[in-house]
Amino acid sequence: MNTEPESELPGPAPIRRLQESLINRIAAGEIIHRPASALKELLENSLDAGATTIRVTVKDGGLKLLQIQDNGSGIRRSDLPILAERFTTSKLTTFSDLTKLTTYGFRGEALASISHVAYLSVVTKTRTSTCAYKALYSDGKLVPAQPGQSEEPKPCAGNDGTTITIENLFFNTPTRLSALRNTSEEYARILDVLTKYAIHNPKVSFMCKKAGSSSPDLSTPSASTTRHAIKMLYGPSIEKDLLQIAVNEDMKGEVSWSSEVYFTNVNYQAKKTILLLFINSRLVESTRIKRAIENVYTGILPKGASPFVYLSLKIDPRSVDVNVHPTKKEVHFLNEEEITTQICDTLQAKIAEKSHSRVFEYQEVSPSLSGPKKVYSHHKVRTSLQDRTLDSMFPVVNPSQISKGPAESSPQPQSLPRSREMKESECFLTSVTTLRNRIVKGKHKLLTEILEKHTFVGIIDVDRCLSLIQYSTKLYLVNHGALAEELFYQLGLRHFGDFSRLKLEPSPSLRELVKIAVDAEEISEETTLSKPDIVDRIVKILHSRRSMLSEYFSLNISEDGLVQSLPLILRDYTPNLDKLPLFLMRLGPQVNWTSETESFESFLRELAYFYVPGPITSDPSIPTAMSKETDEDIAGSKAERWQIQHILFPAMRRHLAAPKSLLDVDVVQVASLPDLYKVFERC
Repeated sequence: MNTEPESELPGPAPIRRLQESLINRIAAGEIIHRPASALKELLENSLDAGATTIRVTVKDGGLKLLQIQDNGSGIRRSDLPILAERFTTSKLTTFSDLTKLTTYGFRGEALASISHVAYLSVVTKTRTSTCAYKALYSDGKLVPAQPGQSEEPKPCAGNDGTTITIENLFFNTPTRLSALRNTSEEYARILDVLTKYAIHNPKVSFMCKKAGSSSPDLSTPSASTTRHAIKMLYGPSIEKDLLQIAVNEDMKGEVSWSSEVYFTNVNYQAKKTILLLFINSRLVESTRIKRAIENVYTGILPKGASPFVYLSLKIDPRSVDVNVHPTKKEVHFLNEEEITTQICDTLQAKIAEKSHSRVFEYQEVSPSLSGPKKVYSHHKVRTSLQDRTLDSMFPVVNPSQISKGPAESSPQPQSLPRSREMKESECFLTSVTTLRNRIVKGKHKLLTEILEKHTFVGIIDVDRCLSLIQYSTKLYLVNHGALAEELFYQLGLRHFGDFSRLKLEPSPSLRELVKIAVDAEEISEETTLSKPDIVDRIVKILHSRRSMLSEYFSLNISEDGLVQSLPLILRDYTPNLDKLPLFLMRLGPQVNWTSETESFESFLRELAYFYVPGPITSDPSIPTAMSKETDEDIAGSKAERWQIQHILFPAMRRHLAAPKSLLDVDVVQVASLPDLYKVFERC
């Protein structure tokens, strides 16, 4: 018999009361997910205060600075001490008030949550007070501006309304902060929230800009209309396809609910569904309503196309439960299925009523009774890319093979780089949208078709950037350097704010690179600046704008002046880094830094010029006349030929929207097969 005592099982862990600071920080994490959610809470406070103008200033995607200024009713001086405490609100008194709630906020947790994860300051003035008051908060309580001073709100100058400033958001929650490092994405989310509220509140003027920027990225006038706001914020192309309906239901002589819907007809096709849903003026999400609306368009739009829908639903507050989500992004209301069905039925009927305006293009094909038509020799065109080209007569290989020794240089079949779909980066900047629209408007249909369907024949002269391509029965001599410059400009605009990086290891000195380029240039007699002065001025310009260059273009310059990375425009294509000093030098005088649109355009033009294949000098005869080609030069020329044929021309085929200006001197027809046959017939 076993007489050993049984091992004791571990006892239950003790239950402890959490510290108040830990409780508040956990609660803050549930309400403030990112800068956009903080902005949403403060926007709703401004609208509750009756503001007609709301201005938002953002730095580093709202993580460093998020400031909201309004001209609302302001906050009383006596309410400032408890402003940032949890569950302090002017919207509720008893629980029954929830059943007749008509405001956005009601729990009093937004400012309290923000004060636990950021530095919060408030400047406010009511219309009856003689001055404004400034208060600083941390962990829900008033704090002094400087150690040793009183924490009481200080009188200061200010306009009617409230200005709330949030600095260093999530400074004490490093895990959350590390997950929000993409400042461009966070800024895009902020603009998205502002766009939706600007459409729902067309009588309120909204403005949003980055700190230090002179022009706003979003701006709407006051006293506008919903249709005009949609046109301003989503583009004028959507307005012609926009329909409107109003749906409501009467119960015993009283309107139990009403709705206003703006939606697109069958001619409008977006890549994904855009649904702006407001219930009692509160921006919410509803998977059920979104799915029901998508089902209306399923049998109408082509596969992969989606609509735009703005739905504002007004329901008796007694039928809505708004207290079901920490961030109030979801609500529950009575008769949800019946209301959704009635709205979707009305929407479908309106689309059917307007469906006669849809335009289809078709072509009638008459069957031939005489059998297949004979194609004469002078109308036959080469259609296979496997046919022999000029370059197939020379040993042009992948650049990765050039550095191999003789023992490794045996010819092996090389797989060409796979072409990937290049998605356009999401950007809400008006200047970038304007530049992208210019490309679309300036596209020449025939020239673009020639480049899309061309057959590469061969490179005539690398130094002069001349190549031959065939389209249909015609042969064209093209300046592939000019075509590549336009291609790289358009790709740079497409990747704006989301460039891949080409790392430079070891990182060269910015000053040394600029000095190399300046020393090679002749100084004009008209300038009074010496070459060292010019170098200092260019380096100062680039160093002062390094944060913008890094955020928008992935051109990283360290604090101590080292060029760490360059923007990578086209996968598998490497620019000639011998041009890097010239590129950096030209960024000083050739880029118009005073205007946002012109600075973006001129910078991308210079970047495209840097990426163009070819020699550094503009005179192709100089290098061959001055020196004899070395083995390294020959290998580099082979690598450049390979990139032009296998990277550049396929990229032009897929991505270049060719402008008409290229037809002047850069694309010239040199032969036509029918015309050549006519010459032979005369002979």
